[in-house]
Amino acid sequence: MKDGPGPAGPLMLAAADLSVLHTALREAGYRVIGPTVRDGAIILGELDSASDLPFGWGVQLAPGGYKLRRRDDSAAFGHSAGPQSWKQFLHPPREQIWSARRGAGGFEFAAAEEPHPQLALFGVRPCDLRAIGIQDQVLGRGTHAGSRYAARRAGLFVVVVNCTEPGEACFCTSMGTGPQAGPGYDLALTELVSADEHRFVLEIGSAAGADLIGGLAADPAGPVPAGPVVSGRARSAVAQAAELMGRSMRADGLRDLMARSHDAARWDDVASRCLTCGNCTMVCPTCFCTTVDDVTDVSGDHAERWQLWDSCFDLDFSYLHGGPVRSSPRSRYKQWLTHKLGTWHDQFGSSGCVGCGRCIVWCPVGIDLTEEVAAMQAEDRQAGQKASSREWNPAVGARPARLPG
Repeated sequence: MKDGPGPAGPLMLAAADLSVLHTALREAGYRVIGPTVRDGAIILGELDSASDLPFGWGVQLAPGGYKLRRRDDSAAFGHSAGPQSWKQFLHPPREQIWSARRGAGGFEFAAAEEPHPQLALFGVRPCDLRAIGIQDQVLGRGTHAGSRYAARRAGLFVVVVNCTEPGEACFCTSMGTGPQAGPGYDLALTELVSADEHRFVLEIGSAAGADLIGGLAADPAGPVPAGPVVSGRARSAVAQAAELMGRSMRADGLRDLMARSHDAARWDDVASRCLTCGNCTMVCPTCFCTTVDDVTDVSGDHAERWQLWDSCFDLDFSYLHGGPVRSSPRSRYKQWLTHKLGTWHDQFGSSGCVGCGRCIVWCPVGIDLTEEVAAMQAEDRQAGQKASSREWNPAVGARPARLPG
């Protein structure tokens, strides 16, 4: 764990004093969004107070299974990724683009005016922090530097929580996205909870974070220096989490594997199970595809254009004149996986997977991304061994001559 800026280094905040941090964010003009218990799940919503956090709640995860459970302690962040990702607040599932109304001189168009409130995301996991960074590159830079996404992102304050207890479907260590947060946060918390204590080690990651914490210096319930012993325990808790991942995936070489696995038999196997429902793309924190929907009133005097989330699993997603390009479940699943793990590198310079495990948990038939990749890697090795044996046949005693070209 890196020391925050300034001579104090890591700070310490009692769990009971999280309200001080929440109040400071509200007073700074932020709308605070974080995890809370609602409708039998841990969802993301506005926190009216720090007590709205899911203290004492955890989750039990499995392929195609999610269950809320009571913990034996009062941990506020002792849970894994839920059914929602933070992208909904930066890249909404539905937003109006423009409207038009018929006037005396024809239709008059107006771009949708949407306020962009300052958001403080409270409790972002390291894998989701990396996902926000990926979305920044896709939706907020280059030709999209003036986008609505960029406007929302500009006012964002991020409080990340380092992972100390990964879930059964997590594999962020394999993807290099956790359990320790990388750059991009304003404040980072590491939760320490036991029978004797419940506190947070706090690190500052930006000037905005330093300003917020500086304003709490005079508050008796504000953060105090953590000291080397408590800081060391926080480092150990995060390091131990790397050994407790519920899943793993060998991530090296995935781009090339996807490129040479076009005809892999495993595509048929997974296609026989896939419902092409699109759940995996809806819960994925990095999927960004959209479509547009034009609507009008009965009179025809008013029209609107809306942008909606879309999924490459939708049959009409690849529709061209005459029909869809990818009409089979096999082709649609292959498109999703090869883009996420392969051609994403060509477009954006990294993998599109952060190892959060949501696609595993929220797949209704329990398709496990890590199992599919392992199966393709095994099939690829087997194909390589067969090719090698054809080149060198011990019974003949010589390698067959290669034909030109």
